Amino acid sequence: MRRDADLSLRGFGRLVAELLERLGLDEVTLVQNDHGAALALAGDNPQRVARLVVSSCEAFENYPPGLPGKNLRLTAMVPGGLFVGMQAMRLPAVRRSPLGFGWLAKHPLPDGLVNRWLQPPQTDPGVRHDLARYARNARRSQMLEVCDRLRSFGRPVLVIWAPEDRVQRPDHGRRLAALLPGARLAEIPDSYTLIMRDQPAAFAHAVREFVSGTTGPGSLAGTT
Repeated sequence: MRRDADLSLRGFGRLVAELLERLGLDEVTLVQNDHGAALALAGDNPQRVARLVVSSCEAFENYPPGLPGKNLRLTAMVPGGLFVGMQAMRLPAVRRSPLGFGWLAKHPLPDGLVNRWLQPPQTDPGVRHDLARYARNARRSQMLEVCDRLRSFGRPVLVIWAPEDRVQRPDHGRRLAALLPGARLAEIPDSYTLIMRDQPAAFAHAVREFVSGTTGPGSLAGTT
């Protein structure tokens, strides 16, 4: 990223909006998991998004999210901390611990996949710089503001949540569904935050059913 890039939560929302604009996409079904960029985007009520799927992400006062998020923020505060932390994630015991990916997926993640996720922050100083800037500036007040702005998002929304989640709070799925006008809630058991990894078929079915049951920006999904 540029050195002056806005890496705040709402800045990430604007990055997503710019991507949709540059690609010339309209009537988009935006599906997000784990990170709150789509919440920020929806809070600004973008014209290109027809439907929103929000899946187990930080929300309300859970920001930075859970033990992994708070550990990442503390690590970013220490000079060189992210470099040491990312290299430590090469050790299976660390990456599978609650400080790593242990509480993000209920079922084991393929090592090759996790290696690809970790390679950029392990090897690229620029990526670590961006990550440190984002983590150091993550504020609960930012997330509370974003969630409050969601009240104005009047398009179909599906909230998919893991009732056993140990990083994103289980009750936050219900809170988001109640906050967003006309949202429906789907809870998928036997999964943690990364629902599409733990329960890919159930996740895909919920999204497919939601999309087929809505027709565009003027439609509102039923509450379940």
